[in-house]
Amino acid sequence: MESHDVEITKVNEVYIKIDTEHSTAQEISDHFTFLVPGHTFVPAFRKRLWDGKIRLFNVMNRLLYGGLLHHLCKFLYLREYTVKFNSDFKTEKIELQPEDLPRLPEAVKPREYQIDAVNHALSNHRALLLSPTASGKSLVIYILVRYLKLKTLILVPTTSLVSQMYNDFREYGWDVANNCHTVFAGRDKGSDLPVVISTWQSIYKMQQKYFEQYELVIGDEAHGFKSKSLTSIMTKCVNAKYRIGTTGTLDGTQTHKLVLEGLFGKVYKVTSTKTLIDQKHLSPFQINALVLKHPDSICFNLKNINYQEELEYLISSEARNKYIVNLTLGMESNTLLLFRFVEKHGQLLYDMIRENADGKRKIFFVHGGTDTDTRENIRHVVESERNAIIVASYGVFSVGVNIRNLSNIVFASPSKSRIRNLQSIGRGLRKSNLKKMATLYDIADDLKHKEKKNYTLEHYEERVRVYKEERFPLATYHIQLKT
Repeated sequence: MESHDVEITKVNEVYIKIDTEHSTAQEISDHFTFLVPGHTFVPAFRKRLWDGKIRLFNVMNRLLYGGLLHHLCKFLYLREYTVKFNSDFKTEKIELQPEDLPRLPEAVKPREYQIDAVNHALSNHRALLLSPTASGKSLVIYILVRYLKLKTLILVPTTSLVSQMYNDFREYGWDVANNCHTVFAGRDKGSDLPVVISTWQSIYKMQQKYFEQYELVIGDEAHGFKSKSLTSIMTKCVNAKYRIGTTGTLDGTQTHKLVLEGLFGKVYKVTSTKTLIDQKHLSPFQINALVLKHPDSICFNLKNINYQEELEYLISSEARNKYIVNLTLGMESNTLLLFRFVEKHGQLLYDMIRENADGKRKIFFVHGGTDTDTRENIRHVVESERNAIIVASYGVFSVGVNIRNLSNIVFASPSKSRIRNLQSIGRGLRKSNLKKMATLYDIADDLKHKEKKNYTLEHYEERVRVYKEERFPLATYHIQLKT
């Protein structure tokens, strides 16, 4: 009987088992071991309780996430190991025809890339669909759900997105009342209906038996699934043959990508923001980078401060805040002003805007403490307004709040998060009859003394690199900030 270096067996829909010699297992483990970005700042690492690494292959039990099978096979092939598959990993290519699609309202016409995404997910059973904000991910999810007709769990990060997904399905023409159960904190988790839409926070403490009923699990905004709670949900869904993640962007690290691919499957790029703009599916877009040069005396005084002290200075700077307020009030059309810190910055900007506005403009303040119904009401109001201002936290408005009638976005707080920046941009890209284009005003701060750059200026330069990668039109303006 022919012997093989490695034998691979499917344990369930989450894991595969790798039987091999210890030395080969250690090689595989090394291949799937990575330093976590920012690990040096984690208390466990500082206390020497953790080496800062994440290990995706367990040498002791020989288990690996099933979504990493293609990475494993490539690794073994390059090293000329012989492999035996003890389970059938073959899939069948699916190409849906128009008659295979659920009946949709006349106004809803799936685009070619959406059908391609559906076919890819169906053909591979698992996939991480990379598709930007406003590309129509909810329609892709809807078609998958309707075609497969399986017991389905849809996970979203916020309660507003639970409602939004439910409402989207209804707009697509489905009888959601008899097919979809929504779960919020405190609501009944169980349901006989075929589809459950829930925040992960509402159900992650449920026992494995609860998750064993699902045959299709979909993670919307899947980039958040690297947390332990979300990972535990996915590993409890042992019978979910179909595992689909959707996200607008990844954080650019190999670790993040492989964790998500392990849970869902290989990344499949559906389309890009630039393509959607070129095809006129999204609004024309412009980025204006406003680099505020702070007075030399201030730069000298702040030359030795740390990152946190720099943030404190920037959000409390009277001159900077006045500039942001004047910029916002000087804009025509609906404007979204995004901040990081509610009490220290957001509340201050909101109060200053209200004090200086002409009294005719509608001005809203949205943060984590704003309930879902209020957020939804604000969204509806702004859709019919032409000159409203929303002062909102990144955490609330960077994910899943869709306002088509939004022309201007202002980044009032410095941020280095690739995901947050691109998602925030997506808030303004949906087309509307009431706007001609969308403009992002990215406010950066030049506090450098001699050749030493300040922290947030370096973060701004990182954002610029992302903008160039995404091929966004970018104009840079250097402005002397007056005290």
